[in-house]
Amino acid sequence: MAEEGSREDCVVAEIERKITEAFEAFDHEGSETVDVREIGSIVRSLGCFPTEAELHELLAKVEEEPPTGYVHLEKFLPVMTKVLLDRSYRPIPEDVLLHAFEALDENKSGYITKEDLVKHMTEEGEPFTEEEMEEMLSSALDPETNAVHYRDYISMMIVDETDHLPQ
Repeated sequence: MAEEGSREDCVVAEIERKITEAFEAFDHEGSETVDVREIGSIVRSLGCFPTEAELHELLAKVEEEPPTGYVHLEKFLPVMTKVLLDRSYRPIPEDVLLHAFEALDENKSGYITKEDLVKHMTEEGEPFTEEEMEEMLSSALDPETNAVHYRDYISMMIVDETDHLPQ
């Protein structure tokens, strides 16, 4: 039984190490705090993909009272450890992503023009911010055709969960 507890402790320690590394990448002043606007990027870098609503719920748990615009590592670490242990905010399956892109591809051509993608992503559903749109386009857009070949983009986006969590 002690061995099982030890294994679990090792898993938790490894998860906490990964969270701390991700956090520190955004802690530009080395003060164990990050700007609250960086939390989404940190969470995504750890292989979690919350909706905006889920991200706001997470922020409510980790932001200082009253809100200061900063998040401290000591408050973020236990909350994010639980998120990773519970495997919350899983990525969307590849086939669901493909179906979504195909729904936007009215001509069934295998790509979506930059203009159409920007229109769909900023005007419908949970709209992307300008910054999110620029980030997506920087990795998704084929500079030669000025279009997103979505099968290639999906292949690039798919997260290998084994890279993120110890087994």
